Amino acid sequence: MHEIRIAEDLSVIVLDAARKENLSKVTKVNISFGQMVQIVPDIFEFAFRETVRNSIAQDAETDIEIIPVKMKCKNCGSDFQVKENLFACNECNSTDLEIIQGKELFIKSIEGE
Repeated sequence: MHEIRIAEDLSVIVLDAARKENLSKVTKVNISFGQMVQIVPDIFEFAFRETVRNSIAQDAETDIEIIPVKMKCKNCGSDFQVKENLFACNECNSTDLEIIQGKELFIKSIEGE
């Protein structure tokens, strides 16, 4: 359950950013996770709630975006989105692939008063 560790780290970033911006309350946190991070949104949400309990972010809404995995085939050069965890080129069936997107983990924005 790496969601707990990620929630702890992101809550520190959120609260630090809120302090720097002199926010009295964090109302929303927009987060993006690449599909390969393999986050379970409900578990992350619960862990985040626990890490910000009794802070200015305790009532913040979280908006989680899951970014799909996109790959580039090193054999034929084709770009494709991975579906059903099949890591093979759609065009030539090669498994010699480069990840283009899907490993991201970042806070897109923090909203507050």
